[in-house]
Amino acid sequence: MDRVDPVNYSQEIINNDKSKKNTNGNNSDCIQYFKLIYQKIAMKILLIEDEKQLSKSILTYLKSEKYICDLAEDFKTAAEKLELYDYDCILLDLTLPDGNGLHLLKLLKEERKSDGVIIISAKNSLDDKISGLQLGADDYLAKPFHLSELGARISSVIRRKHFKGNNTILINDLEINVDNKSISFEKKTLDFTRKEYDILLYLSVNKNKIVSKNAIAEHIAEDNIDFFDNFDFLYAHIKNIKKKLTLAGAQDCIKSVYGMGYKIEAK
Repeated sequence: MDRVDPVNYSQEIINNDKSKKNTNGNNSDCIQYFKLIYQKIAMKILLIEDEKQLSKSILTYLKSEKYICDLAEDFKTAAEKLELYDYDCILLDLTLPDGNGLHLLKLLKEERKSDGVIIISAKNSLDDKISGLQLGADDYLAKPFHLSELGARISSVIRRKHFKGNNTILINDLEINVDNKSISFEKKTLDFTRKEYDILLYLSVNKNKIVSKNAIAEHIAEDNIDFFDNFDFLYAHIKNIKKKLTLAGAQDCIKSVYGMGYKIEAK
């Protein structure tokens, strides 16, 4: 398939991708698609792009694929977001109105952050590509590109960073299937809301590590975090998760660490 401009063909691509999800045949593209989509649930993406039409097109596509998305349209905003938040993948345009995107890569390297980075740029020069990869970028995608190709690149980066190619996460006696977004205990699917699932998946990816309340809240609230003046909404979700685990007879693996946050204790 020829490359197309994502601004003009975003809706067509979104519809095509949705049709792939409903394919029941042996189409190899469909099989590969399902292998790639599992890590999109609750994964947070930062798009650094100043072209409004293009950014709108990309965000529409990514949100349809269940990613959590933030947008920075200039160097200053991007630098602030990178300092405040962690992302599973960053889509970085090199040509910004108030700075060079390569300098943002240097900031990430100086802060020793492990966010995945895909450079998306109209500057398809070998020097830029080499410079970006040497500064820590994981991939380089020249504009124009097909949105499905961008989605596949993001999937690949996140899979390497978090899941090591697996689509099932075992947490003690729980099994999290990231293909069908389900959590089961003794082969019985438990009834969790989307937010509850997102929290469990996020803690599971960081198992045996303390995750701050701020980090969890930012992860599930997207850009709406500034509208919350306390953590009551998070406490309610955690309480419901623990209650459902107990009622199902599963081990309550979520531990509260006073003054710090929560962690999942797993073997």
